[in-house]
Amino acid sequence: MFELFKAIGLSLMVLLPLVNPLTTVALFLSLSKNMTVDERNQQARLASIYVFAIMMVAFYAGTLVMNTFGISIPGLRIAGGLIVSFIGFRMLFPAQTDDDSGIAESKAREIHKHKATNIAFVPLAMPSTAGPGTIAMIISWVSTVNEDVYFAPWITALAPVLVFLTISLIVWIALRSSSAIMHVVGASGIEAISRLMGFLLVCMSVQFVINGVLEIIADYHA
Repeated sequence: MFELFKAIGLSLMVLLPLVNPLTTVALFLSLSKNMTVDERNQQARLASIYVFAIMMVAFYAGTLVMNTFGISIPGLRIAGGLIVSFIGFRMLFPAQTDDDSGIAESKAREIHKHKATNIAFVPLAMPSTAGPGTIAMIISWVSTVNEDVYFAPWITALAPVLVFLTISLIVWIALRSSSAIMHVVGASGIEAISRLMGFLLVCMSVQFVINGVLEIIADYHA
């Protein structure tokens, strides 16, 4: 049982900086300001369900995608590292352009005109929460599990479902408590946490690229 909790803890430490629920909270508040409480709760519930579904599909279909397109494990790790580094740098050095603000304003106007507009899948679940970086990380995780098994088979089978379910619950709780979180942490607090997570992502992405390059060198000399 200890090994199961260890696997879940390690996975959450890797995925949570990528998921970054606090930035999703800020986006959710800006897009749902014209919604009723019931509509907000419905969007929060749907977003958490979509996040769980996206991560499950990425995990179980990852190997099939790699085999179909002939993607090697080192190539996947390098590509995933580049994607994660790009996301990390954007979190470290955020710069909202006029285009970004225009998109947010147009989305808000659309929601104001049509109360039933669904923001749960786009942009809350994807790309805000389960974006390209998260998907690349999950697929890389699949390749690592298949190549180097550190835990018992029943743990590797059960842990991903529990990890994705935990992340979905965290996202749901964060969105349901979005107003309170923003009141306590504030915009500056969310920005500081986002920058810290961005730094962690850059560090992890560099390690991904290093591991991929080392594997290519090892295969070349083998």
